[in-house]
Amino acid sequence: MRRRLAGLLGEWRTGHLMVLLPLGLIVLISALDISLSPNIHLGPLLVVAPAITPSFAGTRLTVLIGVLALIAQAVIAVLHGGLFTSNHQAQLAALTVVTCVIVAYTRIRERHGRELDRVRTVSDAVQRVMMRPLPDRAGPLRIATRYLAADDEANVGGDLYAAVRTPHATRLLIGDVRGKGLAAVGDAAALLGAFRELAHQHEDPGALADALEVSYRRHLAELAASGQDGQGGPDVQDVEENFTTALVLDLPDDRPTVRIADCGHPPPLLLAPAGVRPLPLRRTAPPLGMSALGPVERRTEEFDFPPGSTLLLHTDGVTEARDTAGTFYPLPVRAATLPADTPAILLDALCEDLLAHVGGRLPDDAAMVAVTRE
Repeated sequence: MRRRLAGLLGEWRTGHLMVLLPLGLIVLISALDISLSPNIHLGPLLVVAPAITPSFAGTRLTVLIGVLALIAQAVIAVLHGGLFTSNHQAQLAALTVVTCVIVAYTRIRERHGRELDRVRTVSDAVQRVMMRPLPDRAGPLRIATRYLAADDEANVGGDLYAAVRTPHATRLLIGDVRGKGLAAVGDAAALLGAFRELAHQHEDPGALADALEVSYRRHLAELAASGQDGQGGPDVQDVEENFTTALVLDLPDDRPTVRIADCGHPPPLLLAPAGVRPLPLRRTAPPLGMSALGPVERRTEEFDFPPGSTLLLHTDGVTEARDTAGTFYPLPVRAATLPADTPAILLDALCEDLLAHVGGRLPDDAAMVAVTRE
């Protein structure tokens, strides 16, 4: 609460200091015009004051600055030959017209800003419903998540993660739907809903992945029947091209292991005192949604997950992020240098380092889940 009040106070002070800029320009331009020869006219420069005001203020303050500029122009006119000379009347008329145009622009900008705020509010609501926050603790595990969307207007896209707690284990899902941004939300929502229900019915990750495949194919068939392609368009043929890479994990409470079924997804990293290494997944199956192309066999692999180590799950938006030179983000190398006192600290440092690598903007959605066994 104290930080929030401090932030609001800082914004209030910044806004009030910015008001001094157009006011100072009005005073400076007026003083120079009055002090110089009547043949030199600086009054038209007063339009700068209302012109810069919308960059930090709304309609009311813009109108006020415009009125003050008109008053200053009138004072200059009175002191330099009279208010009713043709030159000064033309300057006043021009300043009035330009000010009205600036005010109209400011009103339109504010209306569009309110519409964008409503869109972001809806996006936040969708994210909270679809991408439910994972628990900070689940049995012997500590969990943290981060999601970086490629679309500026969206907080949710085609990357997904979920966790389900059973009496003796924690089951995790991380995936990446074909496409990005809001166009892939429908497929992601279908998979997340299926996982939350099926995770209680299948203990083996391979069997759970098979059940997710059946549910996802049913979802795609419904899209085809309704004339949609799952990516926001009416091309039914694209339904057969929809797929989702995924990892399905089971982390039992009673033994330090992790069981994984890989559906074409990048392998997780194991951060242990001995070093950082990707888990050597050898039984990779095709992504979810591709069983129509041929028989698919999904098998579960088991790896050691000792206490004190951290499992870092991620989507390809992390490893395929490039800098200006085209160099991919070296996740294993960078992860070994980042602070990992807690999963949250690790992901905060990873997000900061990743955004610095790409120059502040990701070309694709990126989801990260860090799990530490205590």
